[in-house]
Amino acid sequence: MYRSQRDEAAASKKFYKQGIDPEDLKKRREESSFSIRKKKREEQMKKRRQIEPPAIPQNTDTTRFSTEEIKYQLENLPHTVALLQSADAKERFKAVVTLRKLLSIEKNPPIDEVIGSGAIPPLVAVLNQDQDANNQFEAAWALTNVASGSTEQTSILLANGGAEAFIGKIGVASSLLVKEQSVWAVGNIAGDSQSCRDYLLSLGAMEILLRETGEDVKPSLRKNVVWSISNLCRGKPAPPFDYIKPAIPVLKGLLDTIDTAIIADACWALSYISDGDDEDKINYILRQGVCPAVVRLLNHQAPSVQTPALRVIGNIVTGEEHQTQIAIESGCLPALKMMLDNNTKKGTKREVCWTLSNITAGNQDQIGAVIQSNVIDSLIQQMSESEFDVRKEAAWAIANATSSATSPQIGELVRRGCIPPLCDLVMVSDIRVVVVSLEGLENILKHGELLKQHNNHINPYAQVMERCGGLQQLEKMNGYPAPIFEKVAGLIRNYFGFAEEHAHTDTNAQSFAFEQSNTEGSNFNF
Repeated sequence: MYRSQRDEAAASKKFYKQGIDPEDLKKRREESSFSIRKKKREEQMKKRRQIEPPAIPQNTDTTRFSTEEIKYQLENLPHTVALLQSADAKERFKAVVTLRKLLSIEKNPPIDEVIGSGAIPPLVAVLNQDQDANNQFEAAWALTNVASGSTEQTSILLANGGAEAFIGKIGVASSLLVKEQSVWAVGNIAGDSQSCRDYLLSLGAMEILLRETGEDVKPSLRKNVVWSISNLCRGKPAPPFDYIKPAIPVLKGLLDTIDTAIIADACWALSYISDGDDEDKINYILRQGVCPAVVRLLNHQAPSVQTPALRVIGNIVTGEEHQTQIAIESGCLPALKMMLDNNTKKGTKREVCWTLSNITAGNQDQIGAVIQSNVIDSLIQQMSESEFDVRKEAAWAIANATSSATSPQIGELVRRGCIPPLCDLVMVSDIRVVVVSLEGLENILKHGELLKQHNNHINPYAQVMERCGGLQQLEKMNGYPAPIFEKVAGLIRNYFGFAEEHAHTDTNAQSFAFEQSNTEGSNFNF
């Protein structure tokens, strides 16, 4: 469906105005388009269903039902559920194992059928009251898989006291296997929805889980505890800060462990906590010494650690200038440069450039730090040679720098080669990138005017643009929406001494043709 001409004009003005508006230099994260937080990870990590737990009793029946056995057991569910309330522990055990094996079927487990049979209340009762630890373990395993199901299925579990039962088993000196199963279930419930997460927090789940993070805790249990804590921290709207605040110093300490999975989940938890506009949360995180610890992880050998560590730093530098300064003083710039130079993943490079764009949106000292660290060279290289999604984020970083940089800093940006790739990007199909590139070039040309008296009354940066073909590219920008056309005409008139006579704007155009063949597309993407 095509937009109306009026919609197109309004959109072009909107994007032009927002190009690098000083009030909007930071916090430009397009959540749906950043591959670094992929839906795939959300779906895989939010809930974990157990076909088989990490540790099981020696005599546990791990065989799986055949197709015929599944059909038979589903037909006999009422009888199995009745056995859950038998006075005979062996009969209860046989019934709970049957239900666990049904709920552990790898594809399409019959969760609804088990719920419909009325099995949830007696399963919770076995977990809460049965004197046999093996029965408790099997019930916890079965209910964990119910908690891995849909929101509706998880809600039925909660309505029957499942959350209280699991938290109770974590908090008391119960069987270690039952405790680990219960931690897993709490993580699944927390990952289901914000309402489930907040309900668990109101029951004291965070406080109880934090007690199980010490070095003396069994490694597999500790790993599941940290994953569950990360699920209690995630989601929007964010959980009440008072509930998750005690986790921050613990999570910071976990960054020094040797277990990669624990480090990664601790980083993800910190990234969830630091996401958003609450400066007080960021300040508290910084006071706990999180920033230097996370910076050290930016070049961790495991990408599963690098990714959330980068997200934490990205969240910190969207804040106030003093928060960005702490990240710089913690050594983030050399680490980010190394990531940008050595990483081949488009999503990671794009996120690094996005993070740097928030740093270059800072004050002149911070822009100077970016230049002195030589990360500016990496940005210019990415803007010239990388995939388009990376190029446009690098362009934002350079354009942001031009907005507040001193004249000597502008001169250094030009000396390092920022003008040619900015000129190339004025011809791409993404109108926002065109606007940002034009703004960056205009900022540079304005500073060049101050140098005319030392250069035979000629703007030296305009000369650089002419030599790299930038002026020719501006002259070819015909048929653009009026705000863009007026900006281009103004640049030519003000900095090159003449107005482009053949330039024109076609107000009836619905697509925009380019004269160069190396553009990113034939139509603008609004």
